[in-house]
Amino acid sequence: MSDVHHPLRVDLTSCDLEPIHIIGRIQSFGYLVSFSSDWIVNHASVNCSELFGRNVREIIGYPAYECLAEQALHDIRSRLQLLMNGESVERIFEINAIGDGRLFDVAAHRSGRSYVLEFEPSETGHRRDYAGYVRPMVDRMRKSDSVIELCEIAARQLRGLTGFDRVMVYRFAPDGAGEVIAENRGSRIDSFKGQHFPASDIPAQARALYARNMLRIIADVDDPTVPIVPTVNPRGEPLDLSMSGLRAVSPIHIEYLGNMGVKASMSVSIMRRGKLWGLMACHHYTPLRLSYSIRTAAELFGEFFSFLLDQSEVDQAIRRREKSLLVHDEIMARLAGGGSLLSAFEDFADSIAGVIPFDGIVGWVDGEFMSRGLTPTRDEFIGLARFLNTAGASTIWCTDHLASVHEPARAYVERCSGLLALPVSRAPRDYIVLCRKEFVHDIDWAGDPSKPMELGPNGDRLTPRKSFAIWKEERRARSRPWETDEIASAEALRITLLEVVLRLADAAHREREAAGQRQDTLIAELNHRIRNILNLIRSLVSQSHAGSDSIDQFAEIVGNRIHALARAHDQVTQTNWTPSSLRQLILTECRAYASDSENRISVTGSDALIRPRAFTSLALVFHELMTNSCKYGALCAPGGSVSIRLERRASGELDIHWLEAGGPTVAIPQRRGFGSTIIERTIPHELGGKAGVEFHPAGLRAHFVVPSQYIAYFEDIRLTQGEVDVISRGTEKRTMAALSGNALVVEDNMIIAMEAEDILREMGCDDCHVAGSVKNALAILADQEIAFALLDIDLGTETSEEIADALQSRGIPFVFASGYGEYPEFGDSFRTIPIVAKPYSRDDISAAIVRMGAN
Repeated sequence: MSDVHHPLRVDLTSCDLEPIHIIGRIQSFGYLVSFSSDWIVNHASVNCSELFGRNVREIIGYPAYECLAEQALHDIRSRLQLLMNGESVERIFEINAIGDGRLFDVAAHRSGRSYVLEFEPSETGHRRDYAGYVRPMVDRMRKSDSVIELCEIAARQLRGLTGFDRVMVYRFAPDGAGEVIAENRGSRIDSFKGQHFPASDIPAQARALYARNMLRIIADVDDPTVPIVPTVNPRGEPLDLSMSGLRAVSPIHIEYLGNMGVKASMSVSIMRRGKLWGLMACHHYTPLRLSYSIRTAAELFGEFFSFLLDQSEVDQAIRRREKSLLVHDEIMARLAGGGSLLSAFEDFADSIAGVIPFDGIVGWVDGEFMSRGLTPTRDEFIGLARFLNTAGASTIWCTDHLASVHEPARAYVERCSGLLALPVSRAPRDYIVLCRKEFVHDIDWAGDPSKPMELGPNGDRLTPRKSFAIWKEERRARSRPWETDEIASAEALRITLLEVVLRLADAAHREREAAGQRQDTLIAELNHRIRNILNLIRSLVSQSHAGSDSIDQFAEIVGNRIHALARAHDQVTQTNWTPSSLRQLILTECRAYASDSENRISVTGSDALIRPRAFTSLALVFHELMTNSCKYGALCAPGGSVSIRLERRASGELDIHWLEAGGPTVAIPQRRGFGSTIIERTIPHELGGKAGVEFHPAGLRAHFVVPSQYIAYFEDIRLTQGEVDVISRGTEKRTMAALSGNALVVEDNMIIAMEAEDILREMGCDDCHVAGSVKNALAILADQEIAFALLDIDLGTETSEEIADALQSRGIPFVFASGYGEYPEFGDSFRTIPIVAKPYSRDDISAAIVRMGAN
């Protein structure tokens, strides 16, 4: 069809292109004009005086610059320069087309040797940031775990963006038929989910057009169409409007929608690797005009959805491949001892079942038959094997309707209605065959698929069917179909089974060689670590002996130091040898040796996560500092205290300050023991840092610097009364509120409304009803049982005060939300109602509910 069904379209050609067409008013809100080179050469059958201020017949032959404003003509020509081919569309927003202040949104595309421009009045003065909604919509889709969940989220998001009564995700089958696999609809709209539609509902030529033009919209099925004038160019060719967003659609499709009761529709094509995978089909039961900016956002959303769909299916393929690799490894392992495929039949049958579900499996190798589950008998399979030699030789062959191609299979359809055969020899002789039993089921068609259309009053043209009542088809002698993923997995298994014997010996040899190398490396590494540990313990023993007065004291000193190393090692291993908290290390030493003095130890500043390489060194240093303080320093006196301050340098190094006070008077020791050596020399020697100790009379003072390469990152902390509080990451512990029943969300921003809906569902609400205006909210309250409400104070041109009054009169608890963070000026009756400031979280809403006593 080349008739026009939507707003303004202008055809403009460059100087080397030939004349095209002029068309006038299209609907009640747009116009269309045609230019050739720089001159108006044709006319429309409809008056265009509202656009040009004079009848189009009066301006034929006038230069284009006398009809279009100079700046508008410049902007249009500049954008036409960007059109690369006939499949792309350029958009220009808010063009002052004829210089009278009226602004238009323009779409431009190339049609053959011509350029087609479509104009419609711009939404001046309205919010136009709909394209900005696409990113959070896409973010929500990224959270899906399957294709079906992705489609459900997409249907909901698109309906929220456009406002259609129903949004469906429609997937095409290989035969052209379709199924509604996901749907989002209004509460009073009938569901089409799960219904199948025959291929004739969307014929091949229509599907080809959907593959080129990503978005098609009908604002009102009752709008009249306007013919193209003239109908052909000088060469006798009609103007191709395939890429037009405003062209009329087939009258058959208009009648089809009318038979469904649909007054407005939109479709967004879903492409998968250049092919039409399906549609996002939208229906509305009253006329609905969507602004150009919303349609642009919907088209952009469709392209992102197609990308995520492809990504999701690729992820599934990767997971399938990983499963196949696991099965490959399992089969290889189970056949490692040699023997034939049938000798390990039960084992690899279990492996295959983990990837491809089946009801029975047959092994047929060298005329030997083995089976498990529901399968044909040996005699029945002999005839089937001869059939497979011709039907599925040297490749995967499958069917879900075996009786339709192999007549003898009708005798055992209950056991084997479908099969998947994997040849396991190069000649057509040996097979592993997976069987599926009969799956008797009904398919819901939207009308009788055998009579999708009838001859109508238009001569040889077809008239769409008028009945969309559910028509059930009972299917027998069929199994559940073999999915594409399962067939691909079977192909991978076939290759494994073909090559397993040849590769087994070589793979086993390589694995033994690799295992030997890994064992040698492991032994060398263990030997190195054990030698280091033994040397460290030997040093601790020999150095500790010099400062001991008795065997018991010596054993205690050595034991304590080894325990300090063990505690540090435990802390590192508990975090899987990732960086560990210095604050936690200090706390551990405190509880080990000064449990009765924890309230006299404080830690402030920036905690550091220490890399494992430095952790045991610092453990020994703090062990010696803590034990010395408990024996001789501040912690041995009732009023003594220890203050530890951790400071982050701009260079990334860590300063550690140890300050004791309130203990015995400190004097410089006459003899320096091993403990003092550990304190003063460990960090400089092992970590390349700095250490200094000052024996101040008021208490020991020590200062250490740990180099930045041993610090993973910092966070602010304090240790008070024996407890450690992480300040920078800490959050107030709150009592989490729980909800039940239905909730009402009143919010004029669609994205925020859906975010609030998700939060309330996570908090336990059974269902959420969303309203963007006072009128819609009051209608929901009149029609639904509401247990809780979240009200945005400012709804653009109105406030939620009337809704709050209605909720309060019904005794329904609610909280306010506001981007201003202030209480509304509604009067004193709402002063006790909590308000959450945007952007809010689940914790914020929960805290507000707790404050109001709703839980």
